[in-house]
Formats: sequence, C-alpha cells, structure tokens
Amino acid sequence: MSDEREPRTSWTFLTQHARVLLLISRDADVRLRDLAITCGVTERAVRAIVGDLEKAGYLTHTRHGRRNRYHVTGGTFFRHPVEARHEIGDLLLLFADPDGRPPHQPATPSGDHHDEHP
Repeated sequence: MSDEREPRTSWTFLTQHARVLLLISRDADVRLRDLAITCGVTERAVRAIVGDLEKAGYLTHTRHGRRNRYHVTGGTFFRHPVEARHEIGDLLLLFADPDGRPPHQPATPSGDHHDEHP
C-alpha cells in the first residue's frame, strides 16, 4: 500500500454562506432558485443559509410583490475571533463584479445584458 493520498479537491476558500451573501450583494433581486443553481446546492439549503444570514444580522429582505429584495447590512463583522476585526463589506468589495452584473448573466458581445434561461 502506498502512503500517497489523493489530493483533496472538493474544498473551496469561501463557505456557502459567504458565497450566497456575495451573490446577493451583486443582485438584490436574485431568486433563491438562481442562488441554488449558481452555488450548486438545493433551494432548501439556500433558504436555510439566507435564514442564518438574516438571524445573524448580515442580511434583511423586503417583499416586492411576489419577490424578495435583499439588503446586505453594512458595518457587520466576521464571526470567528481570528477575523472578527474585519468587516464583511471588505470581502464583498474584493469580489464585486466591476460590470455590476450578477454572475449568472454574462455580457453579450455588444455589452448588453441577457438572460441565459429561455
């Protein structure tokens, strides 16, 4: 038997909570279904993550007709003591989309936005 281990390739630097918050910061009107598709998790998991973020004070939402509009709360800090002196907003700025596009809507060659879904 070899002592070599297979590389661990399934982990990422951002948690699903960070990823959901980042995507919401890019598109306040994003649907939970679209977040789930983009993150590669179930809609139920995204609903739980959004609930966690709201309970912790990182996120709020208001109802607009049949849709939710999300708002990332400014001035919030990371939860773990090692990062607790850093604001969440700094992370969101680091990953901000310079074109202001949600990640699931790439630019067309003319620079106009379009929806990938029929």
